[in-house]
Formats: sequence, structure tokens, C-alpha cells
Amino acid sequence: MRIPRQRGAAALIILGAILAVVVLLAAAYTWLSLSYDYSDGERAGYVQKFSRKGWVCKTWEGDLALVNLPGQPAEIFTFSVRDDAVATQINALMGKRVTLTYEQHIGVPSSCFGETQYFVTAIRAVE
Repeated sequence: MRIPRQRGAAALIILGAILAVVVLLAAAYTWLSLSYDYSDGERAGYVQKFSRKGWVCKTWEGDLALVNLPGQPAEIFTFSVRDDAVATQINALMGKRVTLTYEQHIGVPSSCFGETQYFVTAIRAVE
């Protein structure tokens, strides 16, 4: 059975429209998950590890050793950085006691934006 040419063209237009709507919805969800934060705050400690990693999407990832009582194991706070200027500041303050300001974004659909939910937006030296 042969489909008339007009029906085939209409089917392609409908399929293209559906695909465009799906792409727009995915983009809107990604934008919303990165624009609105679930929580925000500060953590103090020493940046132990900070590196830029990834195969396709290079992201800045780090570990902050939180300051705690003597004799207890250190609690590690893992974080991501999206801004290269903040990453430069973190590299300059490695080994010093710092306070990281962060935002928590839940439901980010890809690790291309960061491997954790916690995105550092600012850093300042405490000492």
C-alpha cells in the first residue's frame, strides 16, 4: 500500500514538531534545574583535591575536608565549580583554610554541568 505524498509530508512535519517540543522541554528543564537552587550555604575547611576532569565535558571537581574535632575522621564535602574565575581562586587558596559558598541543584540531567549536586559560587580565605 502506498502512502500519498501529502500524507507523508504531513507525517514528517508532525514528527519534526514533536521532536522540537521534546528538545525544548528538555532544554527548559535543564535551565530550570540549573537556575533555581534547592539549598545554599557555606562550608569551611581545607581544599584537599581540586581538578578539571571528564572525557567530553570538562568540569572542575573538588573535595573539601571539613574541620572537626581532634581524633575524629575528616568529613569530606565534594563539590563542583562551573565558573573558571572561581576555579582560579580555589587553586590559589589550596592548602589554606577557606569558606566555600555553594548552591545545591537537584535533578541536573547530565554530569556535563558537574558531577555533584553542590556548585561552589564563591570562596574566601578564613585565616
